[in-house]
Amino acid sequence: MNREKVMEYLNNPMRLFVKMGRCGFFNWMSDETYLKLAFRSLMGTKANLDNPQTFNEKLTWLKLHYHNPLMTTLADKYRVKQYVAEKIGSEYVVPCYGHWKTPEAIEWDKLPERVFLKTNQDSSGGMVVCKSSKEDMEKVNKLFGKKLRENHYWGVREWAYKHIEPCILAEEYLDEETGHELHDYKFWCFNGKPIYMYITNKGKIVKENFYDMDFNPADINHGFERTQPEYEKPANFEKMKAFAQTLSQGLPFVRMDFFNVKGKLYFSEYTFYDWGGVRPFVNRETDLKLGALLDLSQLNTSK
Repeated sequence: MNREKVMEYLNNPMRLFVKMGRCGFFNWMSDETYLKLAFRSLMGTKANLDNPQTFNEKLTWLKLHYHNPLMTTLADKYRVKQYVAEKIGSEYVVPCYGHWKTPEAIEWDKLPERVFLKTNQDSSGGMVVCKSSKEDMEKVNKLFGKKLRENHYWGVREWAYKHIEPCILAEEYLDEETGHELHDYKFWCFNGKPIYMYITNKGKIVKENFYDMDFNPADINHGFERTQPEYEKPANFEKMKAFAQTLSQGLPFVRMDFFNVKGKLYFSEYTFYDWGGVRPFVNRETDLKLGALLDLSQLNTSK
């Protein structure tokens, strides 16, 4: 553990609770009890789950009470591909060369020299692999051997991940030629309608730029600085917006993510609990404003 992380835990010992939770120490604890403690440790305030008002409170409430079986398919980064292809077309789905249950089962002879490997049941952690690299092969066995044993659900009890059967998938390597990860175009869709979106830049320092649906800068801040100058409106922004609306129908809240690689649009993922529902905004007013957009009153919580 680096010095920065050590200082973070020393300054806020409660964060150790979530760290231990991710490692499985509290799997015996009920979801409600665990989420209340995790919310307090990460948000710095108690969660009102009897009458949730803020965006983060409502996302936490959804983890406990809204269990639509479709969400398991949509959160599964392998199974979702067919669903999205049927909704908007296979040309907007990142090509997949295959999927396997263990690193040892990967059919390397069927893959191109450079490929992107990831698991289907977590929110990050893939890697670009050159199959002729012995070092890369060693990393694949170590990384994915570990990741396949993990269940992303336990970290902050994100229900949609709980019942996914884990596998490794190999995708076409997408490259913007920027020297860092792809930019994500993330649309917040409330009750099937995109309202805000943000673009992430995942260099050494994470940056987020929020925009409304006319691509005007929005005053929403997760605690990250904005990229400057502001992004120009993508030429295919309206298509992204239309796809976000199509793919989010029937869901109370979802973040629809896309890649835009040299003008070619690709679906990235469904995210049901943005930042796990435990990422503070710079001010509570923003949390309340966004919470007002998320209507829980008509949900069928028997699912």
